Amino acid sequence: MERPARLCGLWALLLCANAELSETQPPVTNLSVYIENLCTVIWTWNPPEGASPNCSLRYFSHFGDKQDKQIAPETHRSTEVPLNERICLQVGSQCSTNESEKPSTLVEKCISPPEGDPESAVTELRCVWHNLSYMTCSWLPGRNTSPDTNYTLYYWHRSLGKILQCENIDRKGQHIDCSFDLAKGKDSSFEQHSVQIMVKDNAGKIRPSFIIVPLTSHVKPDPPHIKNLFFKDSALYVQWENPQNFSSRCLSYEVEVNNSQTETHGTFYVEENKCENSEFGSKVTSCFMVVPGVIADTYYAVRIRVKTNKLCYEDDKLWSNWSQPMSIGKKPNSTFYITMLLIIPVIVAGAIIVLLLYLKRLKIIIFPPIPDPGKIFKEMFGDQNDDTLHWKKYDIYEKQSKEETDSVVLIENLKKVSQ
Repeated sequence: MERPARLCGLWALLLCANAELSETQPPVTNLSVYIENLCTVIWTWNPPEGASPNCSLRYFSHFGDKQDKQIAPETHRSTEVPLNERICLQVGSQCSTNESEKPSTLVEKCISPPEGDPESAVTELRCVWHNLSYMTCSWLPGRNTSPDTNYTLYYWHRSLGKILQCENIDRKGQHIDCSFDLAKGKDSSFEQHSVQIMVKDNAGKIRPSFIIVPLTSHVKPDPPHIKNLFFKDSALYVQWENPQNFSSRCLSYEVEVNNSQTETHGTFYVEENKCENSEFGSKVTSCFMVVPGVIADTYYAVRIRVKTNKLCYEDDKLWSNWSQPMSIGKKPNSTFYITMLLIIPVIVAGAIIVLLLYLKRLKIIIFPPIPDPGKIFKEMFGDQNDDTLHWKKYDIYEKQSKEETDSVVLIENLKKVSQ
């Protein structure tokens, strides 16, 4: 009879323990929040008072929007988040890591956004990590901001050890930017940590703005350097060097080929190397066959740009600037084309003038002008009147001459008779 009694006692203890574990635990105490660096928010709390000694406490927490749920034994939680909006964390205690278990009453602690008019905060704040060497952040002034506002940018990264101020602020109209050195370190975890950015004014009249910049994105490489172009086996090859600080496998390439003679344009995307180092030397990082079936000595101009790929980075949208173009082949004689451009309009204009003159002459031959009958009769009758008037004048003159002659003869005869 003793053994069954002992079994019943053990079973009762197990039931009591399970009952204690299933009971809702008391809430956590002394929940507080503070900020480290620029955008690191840390919550801390104490274990609940009166918790069961047989309970292995775990703490259930999530943010106000019920995102990023977490169950852990630590009495603290931290996160990197831009402090532009109100952020709240809710924490409860429970005795297991099972999410189906009902936690204690949740305790909430919030951190408010910085003071100031939201319309005074800068807008379009964004940052780009150039060639893994330096970072440039740019922004536009807020709507309710004085034009003479003096801005200050602060940045922090784990490798820096402290918050630093950007000194190289540049204004170009409404656009403002600032650049600071941020070289990739030898530590393999360097890119796993983000850069925290804050922009405010010196007088404290505008609301500060925050941004978190992951170093696995927002990366813009420098343009590559074209080393050589050559024809081989009816194909055009391009030899180039990648920008520093990048492995070839982490880059994607775009090669642009222009032929000015045929006015053709081709774009080729390269995801991997196409040439062996043994052919061009160990310093060559990449090579690509551009155009198969080309004609030797044909004039080509080539340029290249690169971007990061998703094999090494999360972002693959920021292309580098184009490289300096390099050409190969015989360049067309520009003097000949300029001369032709000047001569052809002159020839065309002369041909048009000759054609117009010829058409005018041809019109006269085909459609001769019809004479005006009125003009003809006028000329005929006008000539006859002139002749009649002439003869009338001659008859009068002859008559006057004859009378004068008769008068002279008569006077001579009278003189003779008188003698």
